[in-house]
Amino acid sequence: MGLAFLVLGAGFMRAIVTRGEVGVRYRAATVARLAVLGAASLSYLFLLMAFLNGYDSAPGEWIPNEFAVNTFALRYTDWSITVPLLCAELLAVTTLVGVASRRTMFTALGLAFGMIFTGFLGAVVIDGGSNPTATLGWFGVSTVFWILTNIVLVRAVRASIPNLTGEAGRQLRNATTLLLGGWVIYPIVALIQLVGFGGDWTTVIQVVLCIADVVVKLGFSTIIHDVAKLRTAEDVRAGEDVHPEAVWIASVKQSDAGQAPEVFLEQSRVIHTPRTRPPSSTAHGMTAEQAQAIPDVTPSHD
Repeated sequence: MGLAFLVLGAGFMRAIVTRGEVGVRYRAATVARLAVLGAASLSYLFLLMAFLNGYDSAPGEWIPNEFAVNTFALRYTDWSITVPLLCAELLAVTTLVGVASRRTMFTALGLAFGMIFTGFLGAVVIDGGSNPTATLGWFGVSTVFWILTNIVLVRAVRASIPNLTGEAGRQLRNATTLLLGGWVIYPIVALIQLVGFGGDWTTVIQVVLCIADVVVKLGFSTIIHDVAKLRTAEDVRAGEDVHPEAVWIASVKQSDAGQAPEVFLEQSRVIHTPRTRPPSSTAHGMTAEQAQAIPDVTPSHD
C-alpha cells in the first residue's frame, strides 16, 4: 500500500506538471486525470492508516480487529469517485460532440457509479459481506452495470476511431483495452472473498488490488494523455485550434506551436489580421510638440 501511494502520488505530481501540454478542447481529460490520481493517492494514504489501525501485531502474524473492514470499505469509496472519472477521461478524447457527448458522458458516469455502489452493498454493507447469498445477488446486479458501462464506452470508442489519425486511434484502442481489461480483475478478486479465508488470501487480495489500481489508473491515464496530445497536434496542424508550444511525444515532434492567424470580433463582425512587429531600428522618441499635444487626464480634486 505504501508503494502504491508513492507511485500514484508521483503520477499525480507529473499530471500537474504536464497539464499544459494538452489543448483546451481536451482539457476535461486533464482535469479527470488529475482528479483520478489525486483521489487515488489520498485514498491509499487512508488505506495505509486503516491497515495500521485495523491489524494488531503479534509474533509472526497480524491479527485483524474490528477496524480491519476499513481496508476494503475505503477502496469502494475510492472507486465510487475514480471509476466514473476514468470513464469521463476516456470519453473526453473521443470524437463525440454536443448532445451525443453529454448524453454518453452522463450515461457512462451513472452506470459506473451504479456498478461500484451495488458491489459495495454486497461486499461490505449487508451483513458485513459475510452473507454469500446477498453478496452474489448484488454481485449480479453490479455485473449488469459493468456490462452496460462497457457497451457505452466501446460504442463511443468504435465511433471515434475512424475519425482519428492512425496513431491516435491506436492509442485510444490501447487505452480502452487496458481500462476494460483491468476492470475484469476486480470482480474476480471480489469472488475470492467468498471462498478464501485467512491471512494468506487477504494478503493476495490486497496485493492484487494495489497492482490493479496502479496499472489501470496510472497506465490508462498516461495513454489518454498521449491521445489528448496527439489530438491537440492534429487540431493545430489543421488550423482548428491554437497551442502556445510545440507538441512532442517520445521526443517526436507532432506539431509546431499554433497561433491564431485572425482575431474575430463578434459584435462588429470585423476581422483583424495581426500586424507584424516593426524592427527596433524604426523606433524613435517623442518630440516636445507631440508631448504637449497629449491631453491632461489627471482627475480634478476641486
